Amino acid sequence: MKPTIPFSDFSRLDLRVGTVSHAEPVQGTENLLRLEVDLGDGGPRQLVAGLARTHKPSELIGKEIVVIVNLEAREIRGVTSQGMLLAADVEGTPVLLVPENDVPPGTKIR
Repeated sequence: MKPTIPFSDFSRLDLRVGTVSHAEPVQGTENLLRLEVDLGDGGPRQLVAGLARTHKPSELIGKEIVVIVNLEAREIRGVTSQGMLLAADVEGTPVLLVPENDVPPGTKIR
């Protein structure tokens, strides 16, 4: 377990539901995918995620995922990632966190 943080730190995170509109491998890597995610705010957001060993790009298209949208951008293997998707780690295998019902892109998570 990590140390306890104040609620004010948690409340600074902007968590939203996004819909994957495009997914492709990141060239020169075995584990990374470049995703374009619709967050309902006018244009796709690009994310880089370590899902290639467990998820086929075609299977991710249309999937609703949970995204931290207010992380500062980070360059990963030459590709800019503009957020982070949330996944559980089950014995080293990522399991995507997804809404139980259909949710419009951009819906806030509280």
